[in-house]
Amino acid sequence: MAEAVYTQIAEDLRAMIAAGELRPGDDVPTEAELAERWHTSRGPVRNALAALRGEGLIETGRGRPARVVARKASQAVDVSVPFTRWARELGVTPGARTQELSLRRAGDLAPALGVDREDTIVSVVRLRLLDGRPTMLERLAYTEEVGRQLFDVDLDAVSITEYLGSVGHPIVTLQHVIDAVAADEQDASLLRVPRGTPILRLTRTSRDADGRIFEASEDRYLSEVVRFTVAASGISTDGHFMRAVGA
Repeated sequence: MAEAVYTQIAEDLRAMIAAGELRPGDDVPTEAELAERWHTSRGPVRNALAALRGEGLIETGRGRPARVVARKASQAVDVSVPFTRWARELGVTPGARTQELSLRRAGDLAPALGVDREDTIVSVVRLRLLDGRPTMLERLAYTEEVGRQLFDVDLDAVSITEYLGSVGHPIVTLQHVIDAVAADEQDASLLRVPRGTPILRLTRTSRDADGRIFEASEDRYLSEVVRFTVAASGISTDGHFMRAVGA
């Protein structure tokens, strides 16, 4: 009976969140209020709140009521899905605001692209949005041959990955590296966060069919909006390591 009550409480709260009756930042009714409403003890109430916390719908803290949180968009990093397609699969509208498209010397980016420091590369900086909300700042660098293709298209209206693939430069293999950095001045301005805010950084190196690097990118995501996930095939024979599917 107690299990049925906690399930009903959890379903009731989920429905309130989905309907917008409880919005991100709102306090959830207290344990005492929920217990009174459902004519039950606090045990089933705590189980219901624990279930919602596990689903990422609420957060709890000592000494304060449970609070509704904004659900994070999950992005798998063991596969390559362009931001535009990923957003549409989430059921939200992707957006882009190009900040820079330029030809420049490779400089410090030379090792990442496998070119000389004095070689010309193409640099792109774009702010990416989900339903109009700033979500990610991408800094992209391309070898000159590939990058020059981008001057022929409106970068605010296309997926760069899909466009380059359509003109003969598909990504055949890639490598992702994930870490966290503090928001710099540009991040803070465009993502609308204080300077120094923790940012999730996804660094990508993309290669063509011949194994040549043609793109080196750095995507900086708001950690409050996005989380990264990795699918794994299982535990290795030594019991310590997991291999990402498709890696």
